[in-house]
Amino acid sequence: MQSPPLQTSDALRWLSTTEVAQLLRLRPRTIYHLVSRGEIPHTRARGKLLFDRIQIEHWIAAQSAGALETAGHEPPATIAGSHDPLLDWAVRESRCGIALATLGSVDGMDHFIARSACAALIHIPNEHDEGFNDETLRRRAASLPVVALTWAHREQGLILASGNPLRIQSLQDLVKKRARFAMRQPGAGSHLLLSRLSRREGVSLSQLRPIGPLASSETDVAQAIAEGFADAGFGIRAAARQFGLHFVPMAWESLDLAVWRRSFFEPPIQALLALCKTRRFAQQARRLSGYEISDCGKVSFNA
Repeated sequence: MQSPPLQTSDALRWLSTTEVAQLLRLRPRTIYHLVSRGEIPHTRARGKLLFDRIQIEHWIAAQSAGALETAGHEPPATIAGSHDPLLDWAVRESRCGIALATLGSVDGMDHFIARSACAALIHIPNEHDEGFNDETLRRRAASLPVVALTWAHREQGLILASGNPLRIQSLQDLVKKRARFAMRQPGAGSHLLLSRLSRREGVSLSQLRPIGPLASSETDVAQAIAEGFADAGFGIRAAARQFGLHFVPMAWESLDLAVWRRSFFEPPIQALLALCKTRRFAQQARRLSGYEISDCGKVSFNA
């Protein structure tokens, strides 16, 4: 997630890695591991890791079995998590009244677990296999009244200027040609998938040439390239097509919609899911391109 400006009055709110380790009675090395996997809320200021005390307290509470089942309020009709053009369209067309707070998969899970949202759209790569979301859901929601539904499978790859003038075909080419790269925030599922693919190709993300500020959505990546501020980025085929850009496919990912079980039966989520069963929804997915929706609505996790 992007680093917010720090104010003097906030000084006591922000914790260092050492302070968080002491609070959780863990080693600093363990905290770094949790950060690398996007499992603990954090931010960065000039390269330094910082932790919001309030978010950490929410996170600690969420780790306790059933801690949030007796919360005194219902979560708002908001879907947090990943930005997705198909979800944007479905929310509008269904007239479901749901708000979107799409600042990345990890941020979405943080807000979801803290009951700041009734659902979260996530695509977080597993650590121990090639799948997505299973490990995160088991780790963070196994003891909570949560169900997850498959939203879609989505094609990810390199988004490049129209015509691919730099002739980029791989992550290695990005480094060799010093391409200006539109980077997503660390908690974004796209960034986590890029990290996985870069390790496979033997490329370090530190070798890329990022341009700022960080892109907070799929559309922001494509727009930065279309307007000439960046030569390349990593994102979905649908965003590349929207702006008439070149696309080099690299992987398919799974998007899941995690929902509080009670919210699942409420009118906003039911209205959204009803639209997903229509021909209009399938036509829109084909129009956007890079989606496979045959499993949309199928239960993928049930705590």
